[in-house]
Amino acid sequence: MSIRVLLADDQALVRGALRKLIETEPDLTVIAEAADGMEAVDSARAGRPDVAVLDIRMPHLDGIEATRRIVDALGDDVRVLILTTFGLDDYVFDALRAGASGFMLKDAPPEELIDAIRVVAGGSALLAPTITRAVISEFARRSPAGTDESPRLIELTDREREVLLLLTRGRSNSEIAADLVVSEATVKTHVAHVLMKLGVRDRVQAVIFAYEAGLVSPGAA
Repeated sequence: MSIRVLLADDQALVRGALRKLIETEPDLTVIAEAADGMEAVDSARAGRPDVAVLDIRMPHLDGIEATRRIVDALGDDVRVLILTTFGLDDYVFDALRAGASGFMLKDAPPEELIDAIRVVAGGSALLAPTITRAVISEFARRSPAGTDESPRLIELTDREREVLLLLTRGRSNSEIAADLVVSEATVKTHVAHVLMKLGVRDRVQAVIFAYEAGLVSPGAA
C-alpha cells in the first residue's frame, strides 16, 4: 500500500523538488501540497494523509501550530515530519510537544528524507541523527523534575522503567539490547509496552513524558 504524503512549504520550488523526489519512490504518493499552515491543516483534514511533511516556518500559521491542529484533528491517523533549515533551537522542542513524530534538516541527503517518511509512517519517531542526543539533553536541562510521580509511571515494570531510562539517554534499540543483554525483539516489545502504558505516540514523546513527570532530573541523562 502506498504511503500518502502531504507537502507544506511556502516556497513553490521547494515543494516541487520534494514532490519530484518523493514520487520517484514506488511506495510513496504526494496527495496534496500546501503553501501555508492553514492550507496544510485544511488539506490534512480533507485528504487524511499518512504523513504530513511540514516546513516549520510558514505564513498565516507556522508548522508548530499546524502540527498541533493536525494531530488534534486526526490523532494517530497521521504522522507529522517537520523540515527546517534550523538546527537545535526552540522550534524542535515546541514541534515535539505539539505532537510531531519526526524532525529533519532540509539539507539532509535525499535518501534520509525518504527513509524518514517511511519511518514515521510506520509509527516510529525520528530525529535527525546529528541532533537526537542534543535534543534529549536540552529537554533534561529545561524540564524541572516533578515532585509527585505520575500514576502512569507506576504502572511500568522494573524492566520497562529501565528501558525508558535508556531511551532518555538517546539509546537506540540495538544499544538498549546490548546494555540489557537481551535481543532487539525483546527491546521492541518493552518499548511497545512503555508507550502503551504511558499513553504516548512514540519514543520521543515517551522521553518528553519522563522528564516532565519527574522520572529523570535535569542533567541526569
